[in-house]
Amino acid sequence: MQGIISFPFIFLKFWYLEAPLNILRFFASLNKAFLEVFSLTLMIKTFFKPWKNEYRQGLVGFSIFMGIAIKSLFIFADLFLFICLIVLEIKFFFVFLMLPIIAFVIPFINL
Repeated sequence: MQGIISFPFIFLKFWYLEAPLNILRFFASLNKAFLEVFSLTLMIKTFFKPWKNEYRQGLVGFSIFMGIAIKSLFIFADLFLFICLIVLEIKFFFVFLMLPIIAFVIPFINL
C-alpha cells in the first residue's frame, strides 16, 4: 500500500530530477562528439595555416588564402549545423518536461 501512495512522487522525482540530468549529460556528450566529428575546434585553431600543409615556394600565400576560404565555408556550415542541433536539443528538452502536464491536461480540453 505504501508503494501505491508514493508512486506519483517517485515518478515526479524521476521525470523532473533524474531524467533531465541524464538527458543533459547525453546532450553534452552529443555536442562534444559533434564538435569532434565535424572538426570545428581544429578548423578554428588552424584557420591561418595553409590548406593541406602546402609549403612549396610560391604557393604558400595561395595555400594560406585557400585555407582561409575553405575553412571559412566549413566553419559556417559547422556552426549552422551545431546551432540546429542545439535548437533541437532545447525543443526536445522542453517537450520532455511538458509531456506529463500535456498528458494530464489533454483529456480536459473540449475539442
